Amino acid sequence: MDSTLLTYRIAFASVSGMGIDLANKFLEVIPSEKDFFTMSEKDLQEITNSKSKIIGFAYRQKCLELAKKEIEFIEKNGIKVSYFTDNDFPTRLLNAPDAPILIYTMGKCNLNAKHTIAIVGTRHATHYGQQFVNSFIEDISCSLSDVIIVSGLAYGIDIMAHNACLKYNVPTAAVLAHGLNTIYPTSHRNNAADIVHSGGVLVSDYPSQNHINKGNFVARNRIVAALCDCTVVVESAEKGGALITAQLASSYNREVFALPGRSTDEFSRGCNKIIMSNEASLITCADDLIKSMQWKTKTENSKPRQKELFPETTPEEDLVLNMLKNNEEMHINTLTSRLNLPVYQILSTLVELEFKGLVTALPGCRYVLAIH
Repeated sequence: MDSTLLTYRIAFASVSGMGIDLANKFLEVIPSEKDFFTMSEKDLQEITNSKSKIIGFAYRQKCLELAKKEIEFIEKNGIKVSYFTDNDFPTRLLNAPDAPILIYTMGKCNLNAKHTIAIVGTRHATHYGQQFVNSFIEDISCSLSDVIIVSGLAYGIDIMAHNACLKYNVPTAAVLAHGLNTIYPTSHRNNAADIVHSGGVLVSDYPSQNHINKGNFVARNRIVAALCDCTVVVESAEKGGALITAQLASSYNREVFALPGRSTDEFSRGCNKIIMSNEASLITCADDLIKSMQWKTKTENSKPRQKELFPETTPEEDLVLNMLKNNEEMHINTLTSRLNLPVYQILSTLVELEFKGLVTALPGCRYVLAIH
């Protein structure tokens, strides 16, 4: 992308309150982002019918100067910038009214993967929560293709989810509450590097020059929720950032799931609460989520082996088939008796017929002709 165009886009995205809705309103009446910064304050006020401080010339120039400095950081560190009108911008973000119009990423993970799941929870995760996260992601790795797990690189459930993804080779996206010039908490720097090197991605809507502040962490949750088809709350007290993420996900019409726990456990109370209030669906394993989301697993998506239209059969197989043709279903002992053949021979013949797709085994050692 042309660095001049990118500079104007970064500056435009850094304007206070700039979201997708506001950006579209401006771009309906001005030709481009560049014009937003080059037009006089008077002309811009008349065209936009606005007297907001963001129209002020000094304010716009400050945004532009900061953007020019950001370009240097981006080029030096190989940061990718995705703008809301780009083809590779995460499409799910476009459905969230308060989503940013620009994100910075480090890594090559596809944020438009077919299946995206947010995993969030308390910073004070228990062994119960860790066990669930590990088994959940292991099962996801076996069941789904083209999937990413999204979390916030924070202490507790977040970092456990990222580490489980690294263990089971599931791409993961860590959404940061600050620019890509640093990692917080600092103890997770190696984890962040491992995420990028393993095919995952670090995501932020903050430029490198922004200082870390407490409010960013709450704002970050909207991106975690908006990037995903569904959010899983693993453990949470009655109040916390994980529940805020769940509320945001619901507001974006995304599915929310929660891991239940004992009523006496402090960090299960939040999950139990949103399950009881029908704000979240109860989840005990990955299969619960997959079925609820009606996602097809790797097995269901795999192309079945084409059966022969008219498979050849042996004389013994013909005897069994003819016997089954006259009966809805038969027990193996009945087949043995009527055909006057040894059990092992009948069983071997039935196995071959199953393999050929001509016979179906039923519970209780009963068999029936396969339906074609």
